[in-house]
Amino acid sequence: MTATAPPFGPAPSISAPARRRPLAVAGLLAALAGVVFGLLLAVAGPASAHAALTGSDPQDGAVVATAPKEVTLTFSEQVAMGEGSIRILDPDGKRADTEKAPSDLTAGSTVKYGVSLHTGLPDGTYTVAWQAVSADSHPVSGAFTFSIGAPSETTVALPDNEAGGGLVGTLYGIARYAAYAGFIVLAGGAAFVLACWQRGAGARPLQRLVVRGWMTLTTATIAMLLLRSPYTGSGKLGDAFDLDGLKAVLDTKPGAALVSRLLLLGASALFIAVLFGAYAKREDEREKKDLTFGLSLGGAVIAAGIAGTWALAEHASTGIQPGIAMPVDVLHLLAVAAWLGGLSALLVALYRTPDITAAAVRRFSRIAFTSVLVLTATGIYQSWRQVGSWSALTGTGYGQLLLVKVGLVAVLVGIAGISRRWTARLATGGSTEEATESATAETESTASEEEEREAAEVTAPAAPHSAGAEDPARTAQLARQQAAVATAQKKRIRDADPDRSGLRRSVLAEVGVAVALLAVTTILTSTEPGRTEEEAARSSTPAAAPAASGPVNLTLPFDTGGKNGKGTVRMDLDPGRTGTNVVHLWIDGIDGKAMDVPEVKLAFTLKSKDIGPLPAVPVRLTEGHWTSTGVQIPIAGDWNVAVTVRTSDIDQTTVDKNVKIG
Repeated sequence: MTATAPPFGPAPSISAPARRRPLAVAGLLAALAGVVFGLLLAVAGPASAHAALTGSDPQDGAVVATAPKEVTLTFSEQVAMGEGSIRILDPDGKRADTEKAPSDLTAGSTVKYGVSLHTGLPDGTYTVAWQAVSADSHPVSGAFTFSIGAPSETTVALPDNEAGGGLVGTLYGIARYAAYAGFIVLAGGAAFVLACWQRGAGARPLQRLVVRGWMTLTTATIAMLLLRSPYTGSGKLGDAFDLDGLKAVLDTKPGAALVSRLLLLGASALFIAVLFGAYAKREDEREKKDLTFGLSLGGAVIAAGIAGTWALAEHASTGIQPGIAMPVDVLHLLAVAAWLGGLSALLVALYRTPDITAAAVRRFSRIAFTSVLVLTATGIYQSWRQVGSWSALTGTGYGQLLLVKVGLVAVLVGIAGISRRWTARLATGGSTEEATESATAETESTASEEEEREAAEVTAPAAPHSAGAEDPARTAQLARQQAAVATAQKKRIRDADPDRSGLRRSVLAEVGVAVALLAVTTILTSTEPGRTEEEAARSSTPAAAPAASGPVNLTLPFDTGGKNGKGTVRMDLDPGRTGTNVVHLWIDGIDGKAMDVPEVKLAFTLKSKDIGPLPAVPVRLTEGHWTSTGVQIPIAGDWNVAVTVRTSDIDQTTVDKNVKIG
């Protein structure tokens, strides 16, 4: 958010340090881009999706007595599944399911899919591998195990990579970043020309900037469309040119959004042609005013439409309040483009054009300030919607990235404040007059030398010609030399102004932080929101195979209240893990001898998962010794063991204790 000095008079030829400045700026921006892409590749691993697995039946690590007819998976939000999205593998790695497409068992707000299993499955450990595409366009995958009868060895290795990873995931992530950057430069650069500096429509550097933004966004969109099938499926780069896969992508919401973006880019190409063609050449003020209104309206519609292609297919389209979140997301993207894209255009104008006016930059400063206000309002809403709690803000990856983004925005606003001070100095003159006087004095000296040298060059070859004849080639060459000298004079005076140089440095710093901010934003769009991550963590079961922990031994004193109603229950649970267990109970009287009772009952309850009570009826072996075989503990956890002892027809009591099993 800056301003610059008004155009100045002629300046001398560019000195060596001045000639080196564009190269230094280009080198700095190239290095910054390399650092940002390195950051993007380092932290943007496999994309975490908006949808998350919140439950399954059988549960992860469960041991069931008999083979289920089907396996069901429950998700936090809508997902897209196809044939082979859920695979059940037996201990030998063979398919145990019927290999049909998953059945949609969704009811109300519960998103559930299931696959049928073959009948007569043998005991052992089975692996469930699944992969789907969440409603916000990101792939999600995972695997877990359950056992029938008892756990066993399995030849199936759980996949250690997630969907959307590998080379294809990296390329897709780069394309996403490039698409955001291209849109920001395209929309923000065009807005800068129309709203701030209409004469800039004829400036070659600004024309190249906007056109390159269009080319970047178009190329990135085509790349994403081709990579979409392997990104959400096989992960093989060669499948990018599979026509069947491309056809399947076009039938999805993300595919439709990408195609819509390409169509809108076609319309934006016509907009760019008019902006830098007929509009730049228009001289009549009334006609130019009408054309400005038409281009502004059309450009706003196109920009909003392109921004809407992100809102249609990503985080804003799913979760809570999508009807509000989508237009808010469009406003957020447009504000980002107006601020950061306009900032890029301003940087190019400050370094590459000699005649940008202070009024133009003051107008951009006002637009940037309004954009910051819009970003603040929409950002607060988006943060609440995606995070939802203070714990998610600090305890999830999405929340931590959001804090980094907020910090970068704060730094960016701070630097922008410095730029506004430079703008105020330039608008009031500042040190411009002194810089102009010294530069003009040097200009006159250098210009006189140039004129003497050019006169000597022109006069010498002109001697053989008659006085009235002119050499057209030499005249054209002289005109080009004079134009080059005039341009160099303007640039020299521009470079001699310390206020303008300070402004350029602060704007360059703003752009540098903005590039890093864009990288963090790109990563955020492919990260599971904190609200969803916390909900999944609360409702999901532990992703661990059943583990043996040794026999469980308990001692429980009891008192039924009747005659000879006091005693102690000693219980052994063997092997004390998930799956089938054997229970032995010994009933001792207060004298320590075996106590004969008419009935003993047993129940297991896992309150944290709302499982149970699971009853077990021991049988009497001998006086004071009871046993129960085939006691099933489905999952590991902190179980409540309740023992009911009856010492007469009317006297009984229940004693219980919590114990960790598995």
